[in-house]
Amino acid sequence: MTRTPTAPGALLEEAVPTDLFKAEVRAWASRIGVEPKQIHIRPMKRKWASCSSQGRLTFDDSLLRQPAAFRREVIVHELLHLKVPNHGPVFRSLLRAYLSEDHGHAPAV
Repeated sequence: MTRTPTAPGALLEEAVPTDLFKAEVRAWASRIGVEPKQIHIRPMKRKWASCSSQGRLTFDDSLLRQPAAFRREVIVHELLHLKVPNHGPVFRSLLRAYLSEDHGHAPAV
């Protein structure tokens, strides 16, 4: 997922612990019905996250300082790539469905 600037003041004062973030990813994976092979967190310059064709998810470490709603959008976006490898109509429809089901409205992605 391509990185865009965050709104001023949107960063959390403290980062979410890595184990809690990975648990959030695993919970969403279960809900979506996918199994990522690996979950990594490391600094990334141009993206918030990526998904390899082998099922490896990599998240930018600064995502841990973002608000929960934004983290959720990035997590669901990347997990859906384990089902749909592109950003076509099926992908966008699933993304909207999962995020609106959870949050009650369409995503900002």
